[in-house]
This record gives sequence, C-alpha cells and structure tokens, in this order.
Amino acid sequence: MAVKYYTDDCTYLLPQKRLTAAWLRDVALSEGYTLGDVNYIFCSAQRLLEMNRQYLGHDYFTDVITFDYSDRKGTGIVSGDIFIDVETVADNARQYGVTALQEMRRVVVHGVLHLCGQGDKTPRTNAQMHRKEDKYLEFWEQPAERP
Repeated sequence: MAVKYYTDDCTYLLPQKRLTAAWLRDVALSEGYTLGDVNYIFCSAQRLLEMNRQYLGHDYFTDVITFDYSDRKGTGIVSGDIFIDVETVADNARQYGVTALQEMRRVVVHGVLHLCGQGDKTPRTNAQMHRKEDKYLEFWEQPAERP
C-alpha cells in the first residue's frame, strides 16, 4: 500500500512527499480506514477540465476530482486516483488569502476524505468536509497532536 505522486501536463512538485503520505495514513486511520494505494496526479487546468467533462459531465474548472476504488465495507482499505488542478489550486489560494502550499494540502486531504466516504454535495456535507479539512490541517501543523 502506497501513496504515489505523478504529474500530467504540468511540472508541479509536492514538497515533503513522505511526510505527506504519513499524514494521510493518519487521516485515514482517524476516519476508521486503512490507506491503500492512492495516486495523486497533479495536472493542468485544461487537463482536469477535460476529465470533468468526460467523466462527470460538468463543463467547469475544479480543483480536484477523486476516483474512488475503495473497499470501505469489506477490508476497510481506501484507494483511488486523485487528480488535482495545480492552476486552480493556486488561484483559490490567492482568493482565500493563503499560500499555494496551504491550499494544496487542503485539496490533498480533501481527496482522501472523499475516499473515506465524506461527501460535499449538500450544504451539510460540505460543512462537514470543511470542518474535517481544518481539523486535519491542524494535525499537519502540529504533528504531536496527530491521532
């Protein structure tokens, strides 16, 4: 079981990959799951727009699309492919007044939370998602407090 990082139509390099993978394993455990094979694919806005159109029927830019291959009810192992549009993440960081890396970490954990079954399509589930993102981002900032 591993977290792997790739690029598609961009040159983004996520810093602290090993530490990030350990953090994501902690997040999954805290949510009651084991982290399986998770692939992060960092890509351009155009590439993710094409995927959004092709696979989801949405004609708009988004920061992340998660393809979930998890077995949450059987083995409790969460796995999947998480595509992240690095351009939209950078734009959102400027809009929210945070660094691009802070916003990237939010999107990275967002993808794992989706794999753990957390939705975000209704106002209630979206609020839950944001609370969990904030909680796990605090764990990143203060590793001693990780679960």
